[in-house]
Amino acid sequence: MFDLDLLRSFVSVVDAGGFTRAGERVHRTQSTVSQQIKRLEDTVGRPLLHRNGKGVVPTEEGERLLSYARRILALADEAHQVVAQSAGEGVVRLGLPEDFAASRLAQVLAGFARSRQGARLDVRCDLSVRLREDLDRGELDLILFKRNIGERSGIVCWPERLRWVASRRRKLDVRRDPVPLVAFPQGCLYRNRAIHALETAGRTWYIAYSSPNFSGIQAAVSVGLGVSILPHSAILPDHRVLGAREGFAKVPNTELALLAAPNASPATRRLADVLADFCAAGPQTGRSGR
Repeated sequence: MFDLDLLRSFVSVVDAGGFTRAGERVHRTQSTVSQQIKRLEDTVGRPLLHRNGKGVVPTEEGERLLSYARRILALADEAHQVVAQSAGEGVVRLGLPEDFAASRLAQVLAGFARSRQGARLDVRCDLSVRLREDLDRGELDLILFKRNIGERSGIVCWPERLRWVASRRRKLDVRRDPVPLVAFPQGCLYRNRAIHALETAGRTWYIAYSSPNFSGIQAAVSVGLGVSILPHSAILPDHRVLGAREGFAKVPNTELALLAAPNASPATRRLADVLADFCAAGPQTGRSGR
């Protein structure tokens, strides 16, 4: 097994015609290069260079090894470039709100993975606040998340209309306190808006149903377990929109934003373009999340 460093020094000595200039090429001292050539000669058991006052020339054995050494080093460099490029594509760590356009977006992501053979997707679904924290910590490369309107950072963003909703089929006295809330876990923007709006209006409340899953929130509202805040795109036929007449003031809207890490790889930036196109084509269609 040949040491690549020794082969590289050997090729440099032959090409440079001497140890001093070869050392400059490989960023080593003349004595270090000389020692490396000696180690290589010990490895093959043959002298590889004729040393004379004018410089060095390869021996017959050195000529034979030189051809192989060039091929070995070229192949090693090629392998390094391939692996480095693959690592550059590498793992693209994407964060999404839970259940965000599960079927349609899954097809988009699958298409991206097929088109980028050197990239591997690692998709994580969580609360938006946690996705942003993970991006800031360097644990994610790209996130599609919910945030307050007006934040300046991000690649692109889309407004999201929020509405109070209750069951259309099951009777629920929504004017009566305390208000039963159907909500996501703590940290959710929708939950925070709901609680703030009720307390600002002087109304009392309690959590009647909590779920990390968007479908669970929708179902709980449909069967009349309580009221909730949902984006307009996620309101089901079983839901009815509540307004000021029922004691539910309008809540501030949120926005969906796409944000990448500062050192995002080319593959990550390409995925960001794909997601931007996906959302621009219908950011309010078939989408859920928080």
